Parts: sequence; C-alpha cells; structure tokens
Amino acid sequence: MSESLVLVHDADGIRRLTVHRPDKLNALNAATLDALQVAFTAAAEDASVRVVVLTGAGPKAFVAGADIAEMAGLRATDGRDFSLRGQRLMRTIETLPKPVVAMVNGFALGGGLELAMACHLRIAADTAKVGQPEINLGLIPGFGGSQRLLRLAGRAATLELCLLGAPITAERALQLGIVNRVVPAAELEEEAMKVAAQLAASAPLALRATLDVVNIGGECGIEEGLQYETAQFGLMFSTDDMREGTRAFTERRKPAFTGR
Repeated sequence: MSESLVLVHDADGIRRLTVHRPDKLNALNAATLDALQVAFTAAAEDASVRVVVLTGAGPKAFVAGADIAEMAGLRATDGRDFSLRGQRLMRTIETLPKPVVAMVNGFALGGGLELAMACHLRIAADTAKVGQPEINLGLIPGFGGSQRLLRLAGRAATLELCLLGAPITAERALQLGIVNRVVPAAELEEEAMKVAAQLAASAPLALRATLDVVNIGGECGIEEGLQYETAQFGLMFSTDDMREGTRAFTERRKPAFTGR
C-alpha cells in the first residue's frame, strides 16, 4: 500500500517523487509520511540520483495538508508522535545531500506548505495557493511550519499566515520569499524540470557542500559559519570535479562532472 502512495520516476539523474492520493488532495496521513521517508532515504543513498523533484498527483493539489480525518481521533500523545513523524521527514528532506525541488502544482496548505518549505527550491504554478490554516482547526503547525516560515518570510508574514489561517496566492508567496519562482500552470513542469536538469549537470560534491554551508551556517554565528565555509571551500580542491570544472572553463567547454 505504501509504495503506491509515492510514485517514483527516474530520468537523467533526476528522481521525480509524486505524492499519490489524488482522491484526498494528496493529504499527508501517517502511511504517506512513512512512504515519503522511505523514498527520500532511498534517493539519498542512490548514487545515480543527483536531484529530486517533489510534486503532487492531479491538477488541484501539491499537498492540501495533513489528513484531518486521521488527526481528529488522535490523543495528546498520538498527536505528539504524529508531529515528530512529520518533523523527521521534513528534516530528512532539508538535510538531504542532494538538491530537492518542490514543483507546487496546486494547494500547498498546512502540512503541504511545510513539506514544500523543507525542500531547497520551490517553483509554483500561478494558480497555486499556500498557507498555514491550522488555527481554523484549533491547532498550530506541527511539521515545522512556524520555524521554517519564520526563517523564509520573517516574523510579520509568519504571524499573518499562522494567526489568520487564510491562504495566499503564489504571487504573494513569491513576494514574501516563500517560493523562488512562479510560472504559468501550463509551464510549471517544463520550468521545474529545466531547473532540475541544470542541477543534475552540476558538480554533486559542490552542490552538497553548498547545502551544508547554508544549512549549518544559517543556524550558527557568523564567525562559525565563515569558518565552516572556508573548510568546505578548501575541501573542494581535493575533488576531481574541481579540476574538471576549472579545466573546462579554460578550455571553453562544458564540464562533465562525475561526483568524485
């Protein structure tokens, strides 16, 4: 059952993961969270995968939220466990050693926005809507939404979305820094896959180091962050990819990175 909840497609170093509960607008129940955890762990361990694209099945939703029907019957300890399950997945995505691109094709609400924010880049259709509507259910974000939204969009926007609970348009999300790009819905797949292809052609070790320095540096003081950047910068000089990249530049050709 869990296998069908996340569809997997590989092509040219790009692994596309599709949350597949279209009848439920791809809502995140426990089984779907577990299936995504397995899928992202597998992507991290597969050397043939250089970039991951995450999207939702159907034309309406990326992920419309956590599964309210499942949450309604939870007790306090169950709710805490459900939150921890979701947060574990989001941290797995956020710390994945390969870029993850969210292709936001529709509603990204509650757990859906939290899922998108855990990705490294977010490309949204102009028809998409995003928000944190948990307040309307007597809840608060539970998969890291209050913290990642705060870091992406700032205090004022976070309080607006979490206190009022109203969704905002993709264009407004772009203005707030929640998404990176907004494109016409008909062009979303082409744009997302173009970005993914660019990433897949880049030096894997440099991509990983970039993710590391931003993730780690963003959570520590400036001096510690600068020291970590310097250490990672120096480490790149031990890679074949750095030699290939600099050689290709001087030879005026495209580099062929191998991840070594």
